[in-house]
Amino acid sequence: MSRGNQLTGACGLDCEQCDIRSASDNPKLARRIADWLRQHGSPQVRPEDVHCSGCKGDRGKHWSADCWILLCCVNKKGLESCYQCHGFACDKLEEWAKGDRRYEKALSQLKQMRRHEEETS
Repeated sequence: MSRGNQLTGACGLDCEQCDIRSASDNPKLARRIADWLRQHGSPQVRPEDVHCSGCKGDRGKHWSADCWILLCCVNKKGLESCYQCHGFACDKLEEWAKGDRRYEKALSQLKQMRRHEEETS
């Protein structure tokens, strides 16, 4: 989903700041990420596996095509973003946001997007 010049994932993550998205066009970065992943428990990852074209992009080019948020929001509900959901913000999304500072920021971004939509509707 595009918001101005910023590409935002269904979960609210800023795709423009994502190294995996950048690795799609940067083989050196893809190699570095794959090397790191292999050293940290994912021995099967190859540089060509490190790519993403966003939540609405080609699932064959999505880093985490089986992401539970992507499956719920985009596949099941046909939405572009979690903030558009009738049940936003669900307990599962709130719990996810507690797992990492980036996720917390993403949820905050979604809440801001929801407020903006409500104010302009």
